[in-house]
Amino acid sequence: VQLQASGGGLVQTGGSLTLSCTDSGSIVSFNSMDWLGWYRQLPGKQRELVAIISRLGSTTYVDAVRGRFTITRDTSTNTLWLQMHNLKPEDTAVYYCRGSSTDWGQGTQVTVSS
Repeated sequence: VQLQASGGGLVQTGGSLTLSCTDSGSIVSFNSMDWLGWYRQLPGKQRELVAIISRLGSTTYVDAVRGRFTITRDTSTNTLWLQMHNLKPEDTAVYYCRGSSTDWGQGTQVTVSS
């Protein structure tokens, strides 16, 4: 099962974007996930964790995005979001979402221009 990320685009430094993530096949239930997370892969780098939300709703962020990004989810619609504010050029990456029992799906490109 793969989750699909969407909502990426081109934005200027300091701008905002909101990414969303859904199970296009409506197979999985977000309630069944121990965690849901957003990852990103910068050009030439390995994929890295950005933010994670646990089954109980606790959230964790990497230092680079803490205070600027917010991860939320709606288990009734099986949707995961990543609100991104005060974007910086170093946030440019392909963003992916996944859950504790899903595979990697297609990501969405976020490009922040300086």
